[in-house]
Amino acid sequence: MSPPDTSADALAQAPPLVFAGEVDQLRERLAVVARGEALLLQAGDRPGAAGLSAAAVRDTLRTHLQMSAVLTYAASVPVVKVGRIAGHYPAPRTGDPGLPTRTYRAAASTLNLVRAFTTGGEADLSQVHAWNREFVTASPAGRRYEAVARGIDKALAFMKACGTDPAGLRSVEFYAAHDVARLDYASALTRTDSRTGAPYATSGHLVRIGDGDRPPDEAHVGFAARIANPVAVRLGPATTVDEVLGYVDLLDPDREPGRLTFALRLGADRVRDLLPELVEKVTASGARPVWVTDPDTSSGAPGFDDVLDEVRGFFDVHRSLGTHPGGIHTELTGDDVARDRERSLDLAFRVAEFARSPEPEPGPGPGPGP
Repeated sequence: MSPPDTSADALAQAPPLVFAGEVDQLRERLAVVARGEALLLQAGDRPGAAGLSAAAVRDTLRTHLQMSAVLTYAASVPVVKVGRIAGHYPAPRTGDPGLPTRTYRAAASTLNLVRAFTTGGEADLSQVHAWNREFVTASPAGRRYEAVARGIDKALAFMKACGTDPAGLRSVEFYAAHDVARLDYASALTRTDSRTGAPYATSGHLVRIGDGDRPPDEAHVGFAARIANPVAVRLGPATTVDEVLGYVDLLDPDREPGRLTFALRLGADRVRDLLPELVEKVTASGARPVWVTDPDTSSGAPGFDDVLDEVRGFFDVHRSLGTHPGGIHTELTGDDVARDRERSLDLAFRVAEFARSPEPEPGPGPGPGP
């Protein structure tokens, strides 16, 4: 007989990875996005990046900060920063009873590094040039970024000359998200908040369910419905309107902006056909979710032109409907780190352009972009 699995018991006694007050703050920030007054940038490493080194965490954070700086400067809107950077490690459902505990330890060390970097000077906006690494500086996107950095430098110099030195420019709010692959892990780290009596998943500020190719099962939806965290559901081309409306009723019964995010991976050839009805029916239900485009930017994914066309189609549809394109989710790492991160920076510039466009840009229709 195998020994009893004590991982859940150990995690139930472990300190929380995030705190209820931080989760509430993220919900407030996402409500601003849902109202059309900000953008959400959710980015981070792919599942499987367990045991990240300090250098890898720093580089991932720098890329995120670069993308955020581009969006804020070029699109002239605040950016809510969410990192898929801790807690999404490999999570087989059976066969490895010690994995939840190892995941917790890896997530804790990663979040400690993130907090140190975001409050200890690494995220200071005066470091905007330092975030640009050599492989990016030599690229077209890197050169565009340096132009943005020079503009930020001038703005900071102007504020300093006026006697203004906002403390908020020296650190950033940065929130953690993860996919709920192992329900036992997230459940064991759920805590009841002493202020409100509500349950919070303290494994991350935001939790994601579903993978787009198939709907999340009832257990995952039920868990997400019980917790006070903001919840993201990934939708794919096979997701039906009725399924989406079901998620709205189960996960956001009070129709509270900031509670629910829909991450859409519909494909460049389907987004213009499928997204309008989804947005129209959800809007008619009274819900105000954050709509996020989630193109496949991992290694081996469709070409970058397809990614850009899917993102452009996402923005075009929202512009045509008069709704708010809330932001983007992208994976930052792959087999070719330099290429993937350069693409992420290029993508940030494109998103800023799409966000500024008052009218939909003429697209190439179904199929890859130009």
